[in-house]
Amino acid sequence: MEEGVRVKPISYIFKEKIWITPALYSLGALILSLAAFYFDLYIIERFIDAIPSVFLTDVEAGQTILGILAAAMLTMTTFTFSTVLVVLTMYASQFSPRAPENFIRSSTTRHVLGIFLGGFIFNMLSLLYMQKDVFDHEILSTAIGIGVVFICIAAFAYYIHFVAANVQVSTLINKLMADAEEIIAEYQKLYEKKHLSLDEWRPEGGKLQVKAETSGYIQFVDLAKLEDWAEGNDAQVEIIVKIGEYVFEGKPVMSIYSQNGDLQPEKAFITIGDERTAEEDLGYSIQKIVEVAIRATSPGRQDPNTANDILMRLGHLLGQVGHLKTDGLVLTDGGGKSRLLYRFSSFSDILYKAFYQITYHSKQDISVFSAMTDALIVAASIAPDIRHETIWKTELYILEALQDVEIKSLDREYLQQRVDELAGITGNETVEVES
Repeated sequence: MEEGVRVKPISYIFKEKIWITPALYSLGALILSLAAFYFDLYIIERFIDAIPSVFLTDVEAGQTILGILAAAMLTMTTFTFSTVLVVLTMYASQFSPRAPENFIRSSTTRHVLGIFLGGFIFNMLSLLYMQKDVFDHEILSTAIGIGVVFICIAAFAYYIHFVAANVQVSTLINKLMADAEEIIAEYQKLYEKKHLSLDEWRPEGGKLQVKAETSGYIQFVDLAKLEDWAEGNDAQVEIIVKIGEYVFEGKPVMSIYSQNGDLQPEKAFITIGDERTAEEDLGYSIQKIVEVAIRATSPGRQDPNTANDILMRLGHLLGQVGHLKTDGLVLTDGGGKSRLLYRFSSFSDILYKAFYQITYHSKQDISVFSAMTDALIVAASIAPDIRHETIWKTELYILEALQDVEIKSLDREYLQQRVDELAGITGNETVEVES
């Protein structure tokens, strides 16, 4: 398998390489400045009578105006970059060390920075082109530069609104929830393909292991294209690793079964990178949501109401996850032959990793434990019955953390009501909350 051929969604490349969008705007500004220059140089004299005089300036006035505009754009760009750094610092300290990527990689931030850089570059280049010995008539570039600055001011006003909205924890949670729900929707699309149970996975032919060529996190696994490749080459593919898992160089990542022992994939449909991503990694998306809840209950913040709201929404998300086939997924071809095996994390592991850290960090706040039980009530109400036993076991695990904690009478009574309700939904015999 060649190291150089890796599959990455174009949208992720734009997010990962933040400089690409501003670079495209800068290139557009360069082209626009050249177009304006040649229009003023060769074409404007033909239409000068049809252009209102208010849009035309002589070279000296144009140099003065463009110089002022370029300085203003540089100041605005500097201020915007400073705002980005302040917001990133606040995200890391208030929400999660992994939360800043949601802000810096947002399309709004990339486009606004691109607009500012483009506006500055256009005005600087137009000022460079504007020479007295080149133009002996009035020009239009100054008016275009003013128009570009108006666009930048509008973008700046919108960006202030964007920043004010995004420093709120509710906006961040909405984005994190949307990321996770998008991953769930993508997995559900896979289920529209014909699939079998794990028991019916019977690979045939010789076995060839494909190993990682580098160390890092599994970022993307293109299951659909791998299944198509396996069908086209009459092979069967077993993905050994999971998305989000860290692998070292030389670790097996997939096994290929075929009658052709020399069969090699044309593309390495597994992408390995230096950091985890939220594009396909459901566990990472849930982890970021939980981290914000944990930070809200930390001694420095003491904001349990925020944590409780996050947990309720997390319960809704876990209920949706319950509908996924979180054990082995076996995709088949049109003839019903198994072609691809991918093992998702089990539902019990997902629930455990969603609650184990916050259970430890919130022992002294009974409201958080009540919220965790409420989250499991929501999850049990949405998830199919087959998940109820796992949800109930998770509740028993959460209650174990209260065994050494003194609980007041009304707190115990309220929590007992929530436990009784969850027991009823999951069809289990309730337990008494003890302290």
